[in-house]
Amino acid sequence: MNGLDARFLPLVKAVASVLYGKEESITLALAAFFAKGHLLVEDIPGVGKTTLAKALASLLGLEFSRIQFTSDLLPSDILGVNYFNQKQAEFIFRQGPIFTQFLLADEINRSMPKTQSALLEAMEEDSITVDGKRYELQQPFFVMGTQNPYEEVGTFKLPDSQLDRFICAMSIGYPAREAEREILAQKKPRTLPPGTHITPEEIKEIQERVDRVHLSDALLDYLQAIIALSRNGVHFTHGLSTRGALALAQMTRSWACLHGRDYAIPDDVTAVAPYVCLHRLHFKEGRTILERIRDVITSNTQPDA
Repeated sequence: MNGLDARFLPLVKAVASVLYGKEESITLALAAFFAKGHLLVEDIPGVGKTTLAKALASLLGLEFSRIQFTSDLLPSDILGVNYFNQKQAEFIFRQGPIFTQFLLADEINRSMPKTQSALLEAMEEDSITVDGKRYELQQPFFVMGTQNPYEEVGTFKLPDSQLDRFICAMSIGYPAREAEREILAQKKPRTLPPGTHITPEEIKEIQERVDRVHLSDALLDYLQAIIALSRNGVHFTHGLSTRGALALAQMTRSWACLHGRDYAIPDDVTAVAPYVCLHRLHFKEGRTILERIRDVITSNTQPDA
């Protein structure tokens, strides 16, 4: 939490009271939310993904829904369905669980590709279309997807087009020894401190402030150096798309805002770039690894600002 703005420090500490020792992951999740993006969490079961989602939804005062993705899940199970009401002699739309503000798409890679794609329009346009009719979703709308990257049996890999809808990806990891000792010693589950939440007006104000964070010409040069590095064909199979480049810029703004600045610095870029790139870039000789992406970025680009 080094350098975190005093306004956001209590928010991170509140979530850290139920997810011990994971302040960096919590800060990154908040940055993704305030950047108006969506978050993908790739990790093994039982490290706190659902705990993080529920705590964030409570902290932000958002309506929460959870969908357990399975191989037999249908798009209509997510979006909703038109059914014929015999009393009214007309079709009525029954909303699916996607009509919420904070959606936990749990084990998203366990559903069929057709079901996975049901989220694409919602994540990109904050709306869905059923039988040719468009339905607007509540605002703010945030999707936190989870998947186990080590399990392949009974899973369907998310295509790049869907992965690109997540502004960043991360893993929570095992707790540190001291944090795990606290978890083992506790006698009952902890909850967020009472009264810890922010209002819809505050959320809107923070998101607008993120949009106003200034990116200098020198910083834009640094961003473009990273983008060009991803596309030079040396390290990765393919580079960042324009959407990926925009995600990097917006996460940079959000990280700067969380640290109390209305302008971004190179440290903001290097802090978020590995997580923005994690699910978008793939090393030629194997699967993308967070530390290697960070090494490539920091060793091949020199910030001027």
